[in-house]
Amino acid sequence: MTTVALRHARVRYGPVEALHGVTLAAPGPGLTVLLGRNGSGRSTVLRALAGTVPLSGGAVLWDGADVTRLPAHERARRGLCLVPDRQAVFGSLTVRQNLELTTADPAPALAAYPQLRPLLPRRAGTLSGGEQRMLAVSRALLARARVVLVDEPAQGMAPAVAARTYELLASLDACVVLAEQRLPPALRGRRVFVYELRRGTVVFAGEAGELERRRTPRPRPVDGPDGVGS
Repeated sequence: MTTVALRHARVRYGPVEALHGVTLAAPGPGLTVLLGRNGSGRSTVLRALAGTVPLSGGAVLWDGADVTRLPAHERARRGLCLVPDRQAVFGSLTVRQNLELTTADPAPALAAYPQLRPLLPRRAGTLSGGEQRMLAVSRALLARARVVLVDEPAQGMAPAVAARTYELLASLDACVVLAEQRLPPALRGRRVFVYELRRGTVVFAGEAGELERRRTPRPRPVDGPDGVGS
């Protein structure tokens, strides 16, 4: 079992503080979803876990060990894979070359996303947004990482391909953390732990079903003939 966590984490971008003492934990194997609007801090949480942004306070923990000062490339070497929301592929390389950076055998990626097969000789920078996301996620699948962090994995994908993407990520034997604006339909009904962030602060932590119940408006009582709710 693998767990990554933040403890009272603070991150600053110049004079602006993006995370205000965030504490959360993502166990694996399993899915943890970070929800929030743009500017909520969800992408910054992924970057803090990956080590691509430094903390101004608090700590990053991996299996209970403090890795706050461990650089991003060392975290990657230990089995952490980050798929950012932008520039997640090498645009000047072909699709095949992108896959070969991860493994010599791209067959598992092509089995996951058959749509990539005819695109193998094309430069990744010429692909559509959804095709680039397929390529980026497929590289994460090939990496066999212990920790997989993905920022909006299905952005630009057709609904059927998006559903397939979440199925693939949920099947990984890894600690998988996703950043999303809202809970994807494909994850509803699954046992998924959710953190909701707002302006750099965690405002909800619990299972997805509990969050859905909180957001479902309760029916208002109907007044009876005497004016009293029935």
